[in-house]
Amino acid sequence: MKRIKKYFYSTYTEAASLAAFRVIFGVLMLWSLIRFVSMGWVEQFYIAPKWHFTYYGFSWVQSLGVYTYGLFAIAMLACVAIIIGFKYRLSMLVFFLTFTYIELIDKTTYLNHYYFISILSFLLCFLPLNATFSWDSYTQNKSYKYIPVWTVDTIKILLSIVYFYAGLAKLNSDWLLRAQPLKIWLSTKTHVPLVGSFMNENWFHYAMSWSGALYDLCIPFLLWNKKTRRLAFVAVVVFHLFTRLLFNIGMFPYIMICACFIFFESSFHVQFLKTISRIGKFNTNYKVDFKEYYHFKRLEINLFIISLFLFIQLFLPFRYLCYPGELFWTEQGFRFSWRVMLIEKVGIVTYTVKDKATGAFFEVDNRDFLTSFQIKQMSFQPDFILEYAHMLGDHFKSQGHKNVQIFAECYVALNGRLSREFINSNVDLYQEKENFNNKTWITPINYEIKGF
Repeated sequence: MKRIKKYFYSTYTEAASLAAFRVIFGVLMLWSLIRFVSMGWVEQFYIAPKWHFTYYGFSWVQSLGVYTYGLFAIAMLACVAIIIGFKYRLSMLVFFLTFTYIELIDKTTYLNHYYFISILSFLLCFLPLNATFSWDSYTQNKSYKYIPVWTVDTIKILLSIVYFYAGLAKLNSDWLLRAQPLKIWLSTKTHVPLVGSFMNENWFHYAMSWSGALYDLCIPFLLWNKKTRRLAFVAVVVFHLFTRLLFNIGMFPYIMICACFIFFESSFHVQFLKTISRIGKFNTNYKVDFKEYYHFKRLEINLFIISLFLFIQLFLPFRYLCYPGELFWTEQGFRFSWRVMLIEKVGIVTYTVKDKATGAFFEVDNRDFLTSFQIKQMSFQPDFILEYAHMLGDHFKSQGHKNVQIFAECYVALNGRLSREFINSNVDLYQEKENFNNKTWITPINYEIKGF
């Protein structure tokens, strides 16, 4: 207990560590948002679609139409404020709320690194990233040299969870024993310079699968260890740049590379801020009341919130254990569990609208209601399939149809296997409700993918 108390109450590190992370985070997020807008994705994903797929419990989050650009503008302004440390906690809270709202509009756009950004920005709301090298420290006439070391360690812990859980998820029979789905994806990359000739080689598929698992499992420990840190960071850069070369995964590689700077010694971050000051010709010699140690006004409350947050992050990925069946097939408990690039699913689904009283029926052309990207994502994810069935049922009831029933005939191929029936076509999906219960209308498979 004495060691624990000492760690939380009287163990400090340079405040520059969090200040440097704040600047890097703000710049990356600003660039990501600008990139998203410039690519036309705001229109494509949030404005153009007639319908949006919502997360369970968040159906109240709706597209703002053309005003969605306003959300992006607010998030960008928050990023600028984060970079300079202007009203930092408010700015980070605004970024967290706007960014998360945008991601909740349509789960079709779900990506692990979007989820990572949301939970990381939530965590950063409770940490003193403006203790030094910030507009706040200048205007409030006080700057701190040292901050509690646990404030830096919490970011390291979150990054370690992301990596280590991604590694655990790769310890499955498809990834290790079949090199799937990498075998499918790499076979299409023969045009890649230098390594393109290896992309059809079986040994290369297995080498990539096994090395990817080992990397994710080992890299957090190597980054924590001072003796292996620099070599580990080289591995981080090489790994993420190589995956960026092979796969179109946007800003994720750069976000993870830059986030790993937090593992470096505080002297590195001090030098980083000095370099920024020199390049930007910022005056860091302004008169300010320098204080040695930063103290939280409500330390116990902050510790409780952060501890609860990390506890959730530790156990949420294992919620799939509450459901029967093959996780990769049913995807019940798949999201928010750091299962990165583990499955390749291709599906095709046909919906039939039927009048229960007369037996009359007709098939739906999904293109009348969904974008091509939505159709692709909907065709193999059970919660999408159910939600779309309810969208169709409500739509046709509003058009005057009576006794509406919605049936789906769906076939899905998983990780290179033959396509097979995915949804019980005799179940009226319009009568099924979305909840946390097991979806019994998913057709079970006759094979098992062993692993975590």
